[in-house]
Amino acid sequence: MARRRRLRQRRSPPPRASSPPVHAPRRLALRGHVGFRPVELNERVALVTGGASGIGAATVSLLGAMGARVASLDLQPSPDADLSLELDVADEAQMTEAVRRVQEDLGLLKLVVLNAGVGSFSPIRSMTVDEWDRVHRINVRAALIGLRECAEAMSDGGSIVAVTSISGFTAERGLAAYSTSKAALSQLVRVAARELGPRIKVNAVAPGATETPLFASTAQLPGYQERMAARAALGRLGRPIDIAAAIVSLLSLDWVTGQVLVADGGLSLYSPMDPMEALEADE
Repeated sequence: MARRRRLRQRRSPPPRASSPPVHAPRRLALRGHVGFRPVELNERVALVTGGASGIGAATVSLLGAMGARVASLDLQPSPDADLSLELDVADEAQMTEAVRRVQEDLGLLKLVVLNAGVGSFSPIRSMTVDEWDRVHRINVRAALIGLRECAEAMSDGGSIVAVTSISGFTAERGLAAYSTSKAALSQLVRVAARELGPRIKVNAVAPGATETPLFASTAQLPGYQERMAARAALGRLGRPIDIAAAIVSLLSLDWVTGQVLVADGGLSLYSPMDPMEALEADE
């Protein structure tokens, strides 16, 4: 298991003053992201699976910008993480060692984002069992292992957020393996919230159509991405930073657990029975 570690220059203690010092966020400029109010995470230790690209990479950067010390666990390195560990997150032995290394190098684990996931497109009648197992191995098994190992390490309590999908509660042809894996993950979050409370909160964020490497494969479907953007109430596809902001907000809430926060720009509000759609088509 290779390791890449980037050391950060420590700040000097602030001078004494009559009012508390204000610490500017680092790494990621937050000013341009409307609707997100930065909070200071005060050097809390955070672990993100799948932190090298897409939503995971945006989450690593955002957590770091808000003061957290962040570890990324992924097959690929993460340049923005304080500690980047390259491993298979569905391997029990590797995950156990990775969580130990995170605490050894960064400190007591407080925040966890279970983001690692894979996609699949295969109709049921042509799907192989190997394809089913591949998807569930990462989307469910890896999440279970990560949840278990991190919860065991969080001796002082903390907050865990898993990244599921609105596909977990819709019926999309060709996505049986993916949809069922995300539905299973959402239910795992609810059960974990009951088992791990009151000291550990467990929630999930369910993105919709988001501009990630995983979603990029839909470009081969004529007009698909344009239709998804048009059907979202907010009129566009999601961006990784949109989902990262939802994740970090949920990590910071003290009185919320066992919930799935839909962060899809209103895409799941779309109804094929909407009469206005027919009227607009005639214009």
